[in-house]
Amino acid sequence: MAMWDRIKDQAKGLQQSQGARSSGGHGRPASGSGSGSGGGSKAQLVGLLKTQLTSLKTELKSGSYRDASMAMCALVAAADGSVDPAERQHVESLILQNDVLQNFPPEQLRQRFNKHVDQLMFNFQQGRTEAMQEIAKAAKKPVEAKAVIQTGFVVAGADGYIAPAEEQILREACVALNVSPHEFGL
Repeated sequence: MAMWDRIKDQAKGLQQSQGARSSGGHGRPASGSGSGSGGGSKAQLVGLLKTQLTSLKTELKSGSYRDASMAMCALVAAADGSVDPAERQHVESLILQNDVLQNFPPEQLRQRFNKHVDQLMFNFQQGRTEAMQEIAKAAKKPVEAKAVIQTGFVVAGADGYIAPAEEQILREACVALNVSPHEFGL
């Protein structure tokens, strides 16, 4: 539970800093609910991370963000070593419904996500290495790098729980992106 509280606090800090630098201040609404106690639900946290990503939507249009995010989603889905068809379809629907990822044609997202999942299922270690290399390409732009991690959290936490294997993937992605895992409570 403490990890979620740290992530929630970090998310609020990021929300406030993004709200301060954006001209429209669109990042404000989500910070009002549940801002008191540390007992906020995981659904609220995922909602807050989604709001942060949405506030950056105009900045997240590059191919490197798209490709790194799809690799991140595939790694999160396959974190336990397997992806059954229902899980694949669920993660794909999360991707296609994500407001920021709607910057990209759905078929591009679907193709890249499934390519990584297929590689992970064929040879997990090789697929993991290739996905992490794809993720690392987003390290050049800190805003995109953090957004890739946030996207991973949103997908991992969609069910209200982040499994230890998913946490490990997120930690490794932080390292690949030169982002401090502590920044996300990992």
